[in-house]
Amino acid sequence: EYADMQMIAEIYGILRDGLGMAPKEIGKVFENWNQGRLNSYLIEITAKVLAADDPKTGKPVVDIILDRAGQKGTGKWSVIEAQQLGIPATAIEAAVAARVLSSIKDERQAAEKAYGNIGVEKISGDKAALLKDLELALFAGKIAAYAQGFAVMSGASKEFNWNLPMPTIAKIWRAGCIIRSQMLDTMAEAFGSGSASTNLLMAPAFIAMMKEAHPSLRRIVARASEAGSPVPALSSALAYFDSYRQGRGTSNLIQAQRDFFGAHGFERIGEQGAFHGPWGSGAGH
Repeated sequence: EYADMQMIAEIYGILRDGLGMAPKEIGKVFENWNQGRLNSYLIEITAKVLAADDPKTGKPVVDIILDRAGQKGTGKWSVIEAQQLGIPATAIEAAVAARVLSSIKDERQAAEKAYGNIGVEKISGDKAALLKDLELALFAGKIAAYAQGFAVMSGASKEFNWNLPMPTIAKIWRAGCIIRSQMLDTMAEAFGSGSASTNLLMAPAFIAMMKEAHPSLRRIVARASEAGSPVPALSSALAYFDSYRQGRGTSNLIQAQRDFFGAHGFERIGEQGAFHGPWGSGAGH
């Protein structure tokens, strides 16, 4: 739920700061989204939280809460376990880091002053189109985060011989859990059919969903970046998706660098064994 909650908070930030919307208006947006593809417990309670007023001041409750998020450690444990298993969980990592960053409130306020209170620029354009992009961006980000979470569980299941039943887990979460959502039904079907045995992003149903939604995620990450609205979890989800679907990445350069300074060797395309580059006398330092 760390990644899920962080992405929702990032969308809230864009609506609040980029579009200048009030809490109750934002709450209505989430309420509408909860009627469709984003139907979930967290979207439902987000709408309710944004609609609530503080009895003491009469102000929206969300506006009188200090922006310093707590955590019990479950997110950090998940990230550590993912790293130990060698499985990327970038959206969860970004969400944990965002909570840690939120905790240094005094330092953030000092930095805001030092940089001239720049703030977040207003985002212009067709509001209806932007809201649609925000909905699809959140949808795509959630799919990527779920894919990472299930990949970590699948990796742990193999590593420790747990034989975790992924379809059953998805169904259990669907029945009653903080992250319960309509999407989990489709996930249970994907795992049950075996189409998600490698990664949820490889299941035909989710390939179709991501093809529809990822352009919106890309536009929202770009527009948020231009406006100065931080979206660490959404941007990490996009980077994960882009890296995952890139057949040839850029780690060949990293391997060459490692071989140059540490003689770690590298693999050649189409050949077995370890090789070294023609670096000459300046290498190995």
